[in-house]
Amino acid sequence: MASSDNRSVAIVAGEVSGDLLASRLLSGLAPRLPGVRFHGIGGEHMAAQGFVSDWPLDKLTVRGLFEIIPRYREIKGIQNALRDQLIAERPAVFIGADYPGFNLGLEQQLKSAGIPTVHYIGPQIWAWRGGRIKKIIKAVSHMLVIFPFEEEIYRKAGVPVTYVGHPLAEMIPLQPDEAAARRALGLPEDANVVTLMPGSRTGELKYNTVAFVSACKLLLARDRSLRFVAPMAGEKQRQYFLQLVQEAGLQDVEILLTDGGSHTAICAADAVLVASGTASLEVALYKKPMVIAYKMMRASWEIMRHMGYQPWIGLPNILARDYLVPELLQNAASPEALAEAVWQQLSDIPGRLRLVQRFTDMHQSLLRDSARESANAVMQVIAANKK
Repeated sequence: MASSDNRSVAIVAGEVSGDLLASRLLSGLAPRLPGVRFHGIGGEHMAAQGFVSDWPLDKLTVRGLFEIIPRYREIKGIQNALRDQLIAERPAVFIGADYPGFNLGLEQQLKSAGIPTVHYIGPQIWAWRGGRIKKIIKAVSHMLVIFPFEEEIYRKAGVPVTYVGHPLAEMIPLQPDEAAARRALGLPEDANVVTLMPGSRTGELKYNTVAFVSACKLLLARDRSLRFVAPMAGEKQRQYFLQLVQEAGLQDVEILLTDGGSHTAICAADAVLVASGTASLEVALYKKPMVIAYKMMRASWEIMRHMGYQPWIGLPNILARDYLVPELLQNAASPEALAEAVWQQLSDIPGRLRLVQRFTDMHQSLLRDSARESANAVMQVIAANKK
């Protein structure tokens, strides 16, 4: 079988979170591979590290079991085209940055063709789809994981694995400067601030926005001094958010919309209403009280709710193995329930202090030099393939 070409490394990130993860890996890997071409599919953070994207990142960004159907043919076509390109090119290694639905299938085909594969980060088989481990064994030469407890899971399954720490734990300070964040947003330092994070994907905005903003209206009935902030991932998301708010007749709720700047918006908050996902971990690393909520297409929910292997879906609760913060899902995420849960987070001062300590301990457990650790693991995979 032909050997791999050490002049190229291929990487695929399918959404913004994967772009961030891969950019961190690239910052450690690129200096160790001078002259190597890094390409595949990625976003602006990867491009800042010299990465060349063969397809736009947003060609892959979609979430949900049924929501993907209208895009399936296009996405499958990209996967097939990239597979053929890489089998002909034979890069030194292929790295799948999260996005397991796309990347694991591609990795399985590339590994069968003799191209080593690294997956970063480990799919959450401990949360939803334990059966996926069989596919991972066939697809992945080496797994990079970002939570300490994952290492043992993959090792027991026979998958070579390295715990590299969570990049967000390095990016977010152990002691965030709330006052500076409020100044940056033009908010009074003594204001009561609630940050809304209904999601960055169109589907997330569609199902979460109205419930989140309706909860704000109810909260204002309790305290007219409350201030609301909502970071928008882009102009498209901003316009869709505003459209949904107007269609629901909620335009009288004053919300400060920011262009990006999600970390500043979190840091400025007294409490955060956040869609389940990586954003909830960001909130925990900023040591903020939160309410985790999520709504989706009913058909997707009916399937997903039977796939859980543990009682929590929010990353802070999963890491703590406890309900540190409330989780309100699907029908339970009514405006009334969301408003009540956020009000409790704002009002429970002793509880907020306990959360700060728990989230600080969590932050320290996730700290590693992820750029160095992930780059070391990838270099070992490349070296082993040369033997």
